[in-house]
Amino acid sequence: MDKRPAPLLREEELHTLLDGRLDAAERAALEQRLVQDPAASATLQAWQRQREALRSLHDEVLAEPVPVALLAAAGQAQHAHQQVQQGWRWGGMAAGVALAFGLGWFMHGQLQSPSSGALLARQQPVREFVHQAALAHAVYAPEVRHPVEVGSAQEEHLVQWLSKRLGRPLKLPHLNEQGYELVGGRLLPGDEGARAQFMYQNARGERVTLYLGSTPDNVGGQGSTEFRYSVDGPVPGFYWVDEGFAYALSGTLTRQQLLQLAQAVYHQL
Repeated sequence: MDKRPAPLLREEELHTLLDGRLDAAERAALEQRLVQDPAASATLQAWQRQREALRSLHDEVLAEPVPVALLAAAGQAQHAHQQVQQGWRWGGMAAGVALAFGLGWFMHGQLQSPSSGALLARQQPVREFVHQAALAHAVYAPEVRHPVEVGSAQEEHLVQWLSKRLGRPLKLPHLNEQGYELVGGRLLPGDEGARAQFMYQNARGERVTLYLGSTPDNVGGQGSTEFRYSVDGPVPGFYWVDEGFAYALSGTLTRQQLLQLAQAVYHQL
């Protein structure tokens, strides 16, 4: 009988356990190896505690009532949808097409109006994403010896690794013209899957971090790239949503300095 110890778990395997994206057989196999790897087990437990701590920051928001404006918009949309269905039944294709066009125009107006945009920006998923970005900055930016998992010397590997973990090709912005050099990056857990953090530093030792990851389908919209400023967390930052991905640039800089850096990042993505 083979009594050799099971190989130590790799960090990527720990992330798959944390994300909960394994089938029952794969998870059971990793958990069996985890029992024989105390160091990996401690790391996984620490990550789980960190994730629960991040989620608990906004538990009170879950108890808040749905905003009246959002309920009204949903009710009107449902009414318009019912009219479309009646149009197809009673008036044939021509009436249905006309009503469908009206529904599409109504929804376009709801999502593009300033009041609706502000409402979407206040939704819980966006608030939580921005707050997690600020917390991640506060945790890792002060680190001296281990601020990142993969340093700038391995830039190509860093981009390939994080692209694979986040499930889409990533482009690494460069801020050398703005006086910031790449320190490196790391992988972080998020509610919608894996998140990435890139860190930059200027000659004075000031650091900024770019935090990015996928967002729920109902957050923002395709091409919704309006910059928004947030102080919801230990450091301020600018954030935006673009084609299903959210980005947050955080740092202890002035609003104008952060905006200039955020614009430089956006133009390279």
